Amino acid sequence: MAPGHVFWAIFYFACLCSASLANNAKVNFREKEKKILDQILGAGKYDARIRPSGINGTDGPAVVRVNIFVRSISKIDDVTMEYSVQLTFREQWLDERLKFDDIGGRLKYLTLTEANRVWMPDLFFSNEKEGHFHNIIMPNVYIRIFPYGSVLYSIRISLTLACPMNLKLYPLDRQVCSLRMASYGWTTADLVFLWKEGDPVQVVKNLHLPRFTLEKFLTDYCNSKTNTGEYSCLKVDLLFKREFSYYLIQIYIPCCMLVIVSWVSFWLDQGAVPARVSLGVTTLLTMATQTSGINASLPPVSYTKAIDVWTGVCLTFVFGALLEFALVNYASRSADRAADMHRENMKKKRREMEQASLDAASDLLDTDSNATFAMKPLVRHPGDPMALEKLRQCEVHMQAPKRPNCCRSWLSKFPTSPFKKVPCLGRGQCSRSKRIDVISRITFPLVFALFNLVYWSTYLFREEEED
Repeated sequence: MAPGHVFWAIFYFACLCSASLANNAKVNFREKEKKILDQILGAGKYDARIRPSGINGTDGPAVVRVNIFVRSISKIDDVTMEYSVQLTFREQWLDERLKFDDIGGRLKYLTLTEANRVWMPDLFFSNEKEGHFHNIIMPNVYIRIFPYGSVLYSIRISLTLACPMNLKLYPLDRQVCSLRMASYGWTTADLVFLWKEGDPVQVVKNLHLPRFTLEKFLTDYCNSKTNTGEYSCLKVDLLFKREFSYYLIQIYIPCCMLVIVSWVSFWLDQGAVPARVSLGVTTLLTMATQTSGINASLPPVSYTKAIDVWTGVCLTFVFGALLEFALVNYASRSADRAADMHRENMKKKRREMEQASLDAASDLLDTDSNATFAMKPLVRHPGDPMALEKLRQCEVHMQAPKRPNCCRSWLSKFPTSPFKKVPCLGRGQCSRSKRIDVISRITFPLVFALFNLVYWSTYLFREEEED
């Protein structure tokens, strides 16, 4: 070929390339998208009432893969047994009727905002109580159609879902709240839901709950059979652990303090009746108010909760402290009456002895001055029973002393007899009532400590068993 012909051939090829680039630069892809949408969704070309074919164009069920993104969990209500969640819900399926030319890979997908333009799965949330879409500023929903016919549907929704709870270990419990999604009208012969492979559930990183911690979540299937057929169902179980620190500060520590304050009456004077009664009644009413406030924040269930055991025992201890003072007061008044009777008997005997001595003196004055007096010798006669009895008493008192008992020697400081010469706290209030106070100072704290040991070991062990 001559050099001139080569030059003209190269020049002609360069002109063609530049023209092609110029034509490509002038392509309006938005116009192309409109034409493609009109082509695949035009009247008489696509019917949204007909479900897509099965895998590889067969007559099998349409397969819809689901994944969700949990944006926030606003509350978990123990009274109504429900929780509120905001999530981004996504579905993806294949509809071969929506295939289109991607213009050499430069058109990745088409975007729609009207869900009624294409066929949609009839999915619903089976444990939903309330729900709404988000329309600020525009409806938070989109549909993407890919060149090979795949459809991606994404929407942001807020739901209030039922969450049946077992509160036997409250507030040391864990709760499992489920999110269930199922087909409403299509049976498994026409529609099957599957979790997206890889990571079907995502949770926002900075998820914070006021009284719970999301420990983990599990995905599963929950297909249900009814008299109209079998329906595909998906579920995700959210495992929540209740934060115990809140209840420790708001319930357990205040109840312990009220019980300990009720024990102060054991150290008060038995004669301080107004102080002890006021302290007992005040702590009892405060504990009852605390118990009613706790029950107001919980549903009325038929079984006993862990918090019921705690508040019931604390209320019993406070009530027992009040009854202890009633017993002390009764023992004190009994001692008063016994002491008064003993005092009257002593006075009566003293008067009788005085009267007898006066009568004897008067008899002596009336006797004859020549009367003689006989004196008994101070010697012990053999066989004298009185002398033997006195000798036996001396032998008993000369026996070796027994080993002292610490508890008995300590309690002997507070004898129960009101007639012994022991110091009294007031008129007639001797050591029988004092001993009741002293025993209560030891018994109440020991029994309460034993209860705490049994309570915490029992419920913490049951919590570990549930884990």
